[in-house]
Amino acid sequence: MMSNYLSQLISQHKDFPKKGIVFKDVLPLLQHPNELEGLIQGMSTGQIFESSDAIVSIDARGFIFGTAISMKLSKPMIVARKPGKLPGELITHSYELEYGQNSLSIQKKAIENYQSFVIVDDLLATGGTAMCVSEMLKEAGKDITGLSVVVELGQLNARAYLPFPVESQIIF
Repeated sequence: MMSNYLSQLISQHKDFPKKGIVFKDVLPLLQHPNELEGLIQGMSTGQIFESSDAIVSIDARGFIFGTAISMKLSKPMIVARKPGKLPGELITHSYELEYGQNSLSIQKKAIENYQSFVIVDDLLATGGTAMCVSEMLKEAGKDITGLSVVVELGQLNARAYLPFPVESQIIF
């Protein structure tokens, strides 16, 4: 887990995207390159990456961190995108958000040469998004070695319901 200083760089927006939600925004971290580099270093050294063949990053903020980790570890990155964003044959699943419902898709061809994956996202809240990606990978006969996130909302206890290890850098 990272320092308290990093958690201070996460901005919080009350009642966004709907009333009752306090949105944790990781984007201000990008304005601090030294801290971002340390964050990526911390995320990249997680044990879950050692036995993975590739990374699946979740639309859209997960792409930022997944790309950096992919480059640092020289591991391929696959994207899980929201509806209507990917061409070709897809695996698609729906999921529940802390504040609604959505779906994600992965290109079948993108994962065919890899067996084990780490899922990367910016934030773990209810775990619905991570489980959605996990279900798509399982449907394709793939393994999940873990989930790596910048922020975890600890009070929601999503990690207790996920069937794979979770590595988070900041817990609120």
